[in-house]
Amino acid sequence: MATQSEKNRYEEMVKAASPASTVGVNCLKAFLVGGTICAIGQVLYNIFLAQGLSREDTGLIVAGILIVAAILLTTLGLYNKLGKHAGAGSVVPITGFANAIAAPAIEYKKEGLVLGIGAKMFVIAGPVIVYGAMASVVVGLIYYFVK
Repeated sequence: MATQSEKNRYEEMVKAASPASTVGVNCLKAFLVGGTICAIGQVLYNIFLAQGLSREDTGLIVAGILIVAAILLTTLGLYNKLGKHAGAGSVVPITGFANAIAAPAIEYKKEGLVLGIGAKMFVIAGPVIVYGAMASVVVGLIYYFVK
C-alpha cells in the first residue's frame, strides 16, 4: 500500500508530465474553423439563391459542394491536418461527416471494394448514424407523450 508521501510525489509527477490545459484556445479554434466552414456554405447558398434557384435546390447544391470539397481535402490529407488544429470545429459541420466516411474508405482501399472500402467506410460514421437515429426516436417519444 502506498504511503501519503508516495501519493503526493506521484501527483506531482503527473502534474509535471501533463500538458497545460488549453481549453479556451481550443474552443476559439473550433469556433473559428467551424464558423468559417458554415460561413462558406452560407456565401455559396446566397450566391446560388441570387441566381434564381429554389431554396431546396440551393441547399442540395451547397451540401454537395461542401461534401465534395471535404472528400477532396481528405484525399489530399489536408482535412485531417485541419482537424488536428480545429478539433470539433472541423467535425461538427457536414464536412466532418463526409471526412468520417471518406477517411476509412481511402485508408482501406487496398483491401478491395467489398472487404476494404465497403466494410470499413462506416467504421467511424456508423455509430453516429445509429446513436443519432436512437436519439431521434427517444426525443420523438418524449415529445409525443409530453404533448
